Amino acid sequence: MGRLLAARWGCAFHDTDEIVAARAQKPVARIFAEDGEPAFRDLESEVIEELAARAALGERLVVATGGGAVLRPANVDALRRSGTVIWLVAGAEELGRRIALDPRSSAQRPSLTGSASAADEVAQVLRAREPLYRAAAHAEVSTGGRSPAEAAEAILTVVTA
Repeated sequence: MGRLLAARWGCAFHDTDEIVAARAQKPVARIFAEDGEPAFRDLESEVIEELAARAALGERLVVATGGGAVLRPANVDALRRSGTVIWLVAGAEELGRRIALDPRSSAQRPSLTGSASAADEVAQVLRAREPLYRAAAHAEVSTGGRSPAEAAEAILTVVTA
């Protein structure tokens, strides 16, 4: 979705998890396993601050963050001051299905709760983070039942309104 949006806007796309993994020279799940979540969050915060600084200097870009970026208020502040934060809303069941169907996500995504089932984990994490997502977002866009292209169009409508 982010790549589609960036292509429509004619600007660069950046995925913070991909940048963190490249800098650490290992997948996100391995960073969590070997270095711990705080080390991952430190790298994530550095990347977000760098991208926010570039946006503040006038660079147009689309940034996709992992769902845990909202756990640090400094990340939320950096994102909000440098652009429009859109919360992509979907139900826990749909999110679980997307993760299961995306080989890259399911292979690289670390367990955050230790739940036996991915569906239970998604529901638990979503319940805990929903207020943070709501507070961080300038706007919400429902992605439920939409293709990535349809969701990108909905985001464009919100951002250009």
